[in-house]
Amino acid sequence: MRSLPGPPAGQDEAAPGLRPARSSVHASSGTRLGAARPRQEGPTDLRLVPPALAAWGTAALVLDASPQWVLGIVIGCLVTVGLLSLARRHRAASWPRATLAALLLCVAGAAASAGLHGADLRRGPVPGLAREFASVTAEVELTSDPRLTRPKVSGDHVAPTAVLIDADVLRVHEVGGTTVTTRTPVLMIVDVGPAPPGRVAGGRGRSPWLGLLPSTRLRVGARLAPAMTGGDRVAAVLRVRDPGEPDVVGGPSGPQRLAGRLRAGLREATDGLPADARALLPGLVVGDTSRITPELEEAFKETDLTHTLAVSGANFTILLALLLGPPGLAQHVERRGLAPRLGVSLRGTAVLGGVLSLGFVVVCRPDPSVVRAAACGAVALLALATGRRRSMIPALATAVVLLVLYDPWLARSYGFLLSVVATGALLTLAPRWSAGLRRRGVPPRWAEALGAAAAAQALCAPVVAVLSARVSLVAVPCNLLAEFAIAPATVLGFAALATAPVAMPVAKALAWCAHWPAEWIAGIARFGAALPGGGVDWPGSWTGAALLLSVILALVLVGRRLLGHPWWCGVCGVLLLLVVVQPPPLTRVVTGWPPSGWRLVMCDVGQGDALVLAAGEGGGVVVDAGPDPRLVDHCLRSLGISRIPLVVLTHFHADHVAGLPGVLRGRAVGAIETTGLEEPAEQAAFVRRLAAARRIPVTRAAVGEQRRTGELSWQVVWPPPGPPPDSPPGVPPRVLPGVLPAHPVPERPNDASVALLVRSAGLRLLLLGDLEPPAQRALARSPAAEALEGVDVLKVAHHGSAYQDPGLIRRAAPRLALISCGEDNSYGHPAPGTVAALRAGGAAVLRTDRDGALAVTGEAGELRVARD
Repeated sequence: MRSLPGPPAGQDEAAPGLRPARSSVHASSGTRLGAARPRQEGPTDLRLVPPALAAWGTAALVLDASPQWVLGIVIGCLVTVGLLSLARRHRAASWPRATLAALLLCVAGAAASAGLHGADLRRGPVPGLAREFASVTAEVELTSDPRLTRPKVSGDHVAPTAVLIDADVLRVHEVGGTTVTTRTPVLMIVDVGPAPPGRVAGGRGRSPWLGLLPSTRLRVGARLAPAMTGGDRVAAVLRVRDPGEPDVVGGPSGPQRLAGRLRAGLREATDGLPADARALLPGLVVGDTSRITPELEEAFKETDLTHTLAVSGANFTILLALLLGPPGLAQHVERRGLAPRLGVSLRGTAVLGGVLSLGFVVVCRPDPSVVRAAACGAVALLALATGRRRSMIPALATAVVLLVLYDPWLARSYGFLLSVVATGALLTLAPRWSAGLRRRGVPPRWAEALGAAAAAQALCAPVVAVLSARVSLVAVPCNLLAEFAIAPATVLGFAALATAPVAMPVAKALAWCAHWPAEWIAGIARFGAALPGGGVDWPGSWTGAALLLSVILALVLVGRRLLGHPWWCGVCGVLLLLVVVQPPPLTRVVTGWPPSGWRLVMCDVGQGDALVLAAGEGGGVVVDAGPDPRLVDHCLRSLGISRIPLVVLTHFHADHVAGLPGVLRGRAVGAIETTGLEEPAEQAAFVRRLAAARRIPVTRAAVGEQRRTGELSWQVVWPPPGPPPDSPPGVPPRVLPGVLPAHPVPERPNDASVALLVRSAGLRLLLLGDLEPPAQRALARSPAAEALEGVDVLKVAHHGSAYQDPGLIRRAAPRLALISCGEDNSYGHPAPGTVAALRAGGAAVLRTDRDGALAVTGEAGELRVARD
């Protein structure tokens, strides 16, 4: 394809009347699509940026303001605009006057809109009834999809699962009162029972409430309560009493029914795919994140890939790119989209883009996030498609103003902030950085991709740090690698969505093709999250954000100089790689962790238990998994554990088993051993599901059981065995020498904890789980009691609580006592009396809330402890 000749010498190509018409350009190129040539651009037009920022800030501040303040702001702005219009000044001052007038009008509009939306939360009877925690019968209209809460470990249990639905109260009837018509936004909460900590959120068969569509009208009996956090966009919380079948009084609208059928068809088309693709594709295409597991979500957060889990402007940009061509060519005359290839004019293309925008919003639901994604995506790509970079920033500013006027709550949305900041980075920094990379020999496509990823990350990282108190060091490479798969996954996913209602086999085939790029994206997220140095903790505040922005600016300045020195770039790249990968031998030399010859490590997992017993090179026996998969996984990775012969779960409380996915992540596990009392039942079922999914056998610990691997050996000393399930009534249980007689397993989960006596390189360690005084006293009287005397290390029972048996502590007489507990925990663990009793017995006491992870090293007669 040949290029157009340049303009004649001395002729300004940008001068009016001298630029050839688009049709003549295409004609002279000799090709149907035309030849590529960049256009000349002027300076960036920033006149609309101050009004956009003023509208944004006004909306954020005025949502909570009183009506008097709102009215005063609006009147003051309008009066000032009127005075400006009456002022007669010379022509040179007209531009500042017009800009100031636009700014004041935007402030007035934003204040009025925010005042009206804020008033929705205060008017009507609902706020007053909520303050009284009144029981009401209400008619509500759903305004969002139902969604399940994420599992949250609270102490030793997992919070019950609930269905959350945004809704508007249309009528409310207080018990013994009258019926009042209103329209007040509320958050509905429907409890559906306890959830195991690793539950996949897509269990749509569990509650009939999960099948409801937006715009459905219900009649519910519920109790009102005030909103849980200040500044919410809801006036109250409506907690539904009956989790049974909802009382539907009005069906959903036609567009919502159509969108519901399309979304259900996509879920059906993806049912047979591998777990990650089955979860990711509906989120990537239509924002349906119901199948995203907490583990997968955490991996995407660690790598700053969360934007791929739900609908974003990037998805819509990809769809428009099918019509207009790739953004990389949009500033050229040539376009490679479907529209120019089909001979569609620019006006026709704009109409098709509008239809596509409307369909996108309907199918993905007109939530504020979806509207924001459609607007920002359309602005970014359509501005690029015009080939006029001067129009991009004004177009983005216009989108901000319109969206804030439409929904002032977006002004307080971190998602909206991230979207605007990322789009602004792509329009301003990315082209400059890409051009700089091209000048230094980077291939154009790589330069464009790297410049875009780096620019977006540089400006978004401070905001992400506020939200997560963490900075990802692998975000740029992970986003670059994922970028290649997002477009095919999105296009094939939308194709499956469109064909599912009419040809499900075709939709399944398209979904099967889409699962490859989706699996690639999930694999990148999991791999990046698994790297030991993939992220660093950072202050989660705006002060921390300002500090991070300063660091980024310093890195940019240093990086510009380094780009001219390839050797220094290589050295910095290798250093960064070492920081991220953290090879265990190098880490041990630099940090001293893990110490050479460690025998036991008590991981710092917060308010819970997780211990690792050394079992050869790269191997370890894990006793309990703590409450957080990420924390226990980090601990095991820092120790270089890739092989686990056995996982012992002392009992099924959440602070001991909820982290099991982190233990199993990327490691070969031989078996899981548990106590005989499967309570709480839902958490026991969770363990069995995880084991079954990975084909790991699950066994029960038995008193007297002894095992060995290398220098490590251990014996189960508690709980006592129960009678065989097929024993006839009245037949006494068989008694083995040195073993407690069989009797019913303790009825409380803590007293049914598996207790181990461990021997490693001459050291004797007693691990008591969460045993409480009754079980401790029974253990002290058991046949195994003599073996418990004078141990080297005691893992103190139940996080050092006050409920300890002094007799067992005196018998064990440990040299070192280790307590696993969370910093500033609400239980007061460890109890001062327990710590004092251990020290009085001659034990050195260390605790994870103050000392961090603890590693025990040494041999018989020699005992040392290292802190991480």
